[in-house]
Amino acid sequence: MSSPRILVVDDEPDLRELLEITLLKMGLDVDSAATVREARALLGQKAYALVLTDMRLPDGLGLELVREVAANHKSTPVAVITAYGSAENAVVALKAGAFDYVSKPVVLDDLRAMVRAALKLSDPAAAPAHVDAGGASRLIGQSPAMQALRAQIARLARSQAPIAINGESGSGKELAAREIHAQGARAGKPFVAVNCGAIPEALMEAEFFGYRKGAFTGANDERDGFFQAANGGTLMLDEVADLPLAMQVKLLRAIQERRVRKIGATVEEPVDVRIISATHKDLARCVENGSFRQDLFYRLNVIELTLPPLRERLDDLPLLVDAILARLAGPGGARLGPGVLEALRGYAFPGNVRELENVLERALAFADDGVIEAGDLQLKGAKLGDAGVVPQGEGAPAAQPPAAAPEPEPAAPPPAADALPSNLPDYLSQVERDIILRALNQTQFNRTQAASLLGISVRQLRYQMQKLGIHAPEP
Repeated sequence: MSSPRILVVDDEPDLRELLEITLLKMGLDVDSAATVREARALLGQKAYALVLTDMRLPDGLGLELVREVAANHKSTPVAVITAYGSAENAVVALKAGAFDYVSKPVVLDDLRAMVRAALKLSDPAAAPAHVDAGGASRLIGQSPAMQALRAQIARLARSQAPIAINGESGSGKELAAREIHAQGARAGKPFVAVNCGAIPEALMEAEFFGYRKGAFTGANDERDGFFQAANGGTLMLDEVADLPLAMQVKLLRAIQERRVRKIGATVEEPVDVRIISATHKDLARCVENGSFRQDLFYRLNVIELTLPPLRERLDDLPLLVDAILARLAGPGGARLGPGVLEALRGYAFPGNVRELENVLERALAFADDGVIEAGDLQLKGAKLGDAGVVPQGEGAPAAQPPAAAPEPEPAAPPPAADALPSNLPDYLSQVERDIILRALNQTQFNRTQAASLLGISVRQLRYQMQKLGIHAPEP
């Protein structure tokens, strides 16, 4: 059985020889070319498991080869060699369809790791299955939107380019990121998901990059950070728009140079991670208002993946409901009564699939003998077609929020001291809504300060605002 064949395209004889020797020692067959013309001739004669090309060649640009290979040899990964510090060139190549890149001077360990990852994609027998360990796809649904999403994920999994996942809260951004990881060449390596909005600013550098023993008071042992934990695999930066500007600078350097320095260390150490970022906000708008660095946005937003909200794929409700109930109650442990699916189809689900899970879990608690009736759902407001039902952040396609801070709706009169409320869930929801609105109005709708006043996390506050239909005033 013949060894995989690699095509090396570079006009520097010394570098070309170094690459050939390195690849031959890995047991690979190698062809080399010094120009775009020579490379095209070889591509027309032989099939390659990987094309590795310099960006600048005597008769053209390596970018031309990237586009041609991506268009005409779809099963062949192509990687580029860029000059040190030319992150912009690398981003352009990744956008054009490059699998990955290496920087000059070439670090041979990085080159070998990249080649091994590319060979996994070229070998159909080594390709990971499109399912999780349980044997089922993470992304449930057969609607056209979900079929298109899965097809796009299958394509993205073949690349090492950074991906920015956009979508409303609860729409499954982490599930999509895990699916990309599971279908790619890094499937056997770690997947580390980080909620950027949940880390105190003072601890961010230590959490991301790690620290040496004795680096600061309390550093009794050496510790790896998120980058080291995800080495060889995928690092997902959830709610990346919540990163403070000071941390954005350090993150940008780590992504560009593929090296990190632990707190207290004097040297940097190499890391090999694929970055997937996610947010419910509009990062482009965050760049415009100065809360997010443009260079980091450019580096993270190489490929965009947008998740559809649940209200745009209601045909998937039966499959989603069956899967959720099977997880909550076991196979056959719960079923829907008459009119339940119709009631769910008429609801806008501002919290998306996560809200559907919460609705069904609550309904199951009220159900008799495992039969969920329409009344058990307790769906309030947010009907399809209502204005202002999408409580997402800056990036969500929601109806216009109210111009002024909303005042608490008149609450039902509290029951007398010796009486009980006629509808306990509605009564408690109104009380909760009133308290959250008071905290938000007191802090001029600063969610971080309001969450602190209430003793909950910002993520919990955001979810409660979605559930209760509370919107921030328009600036």
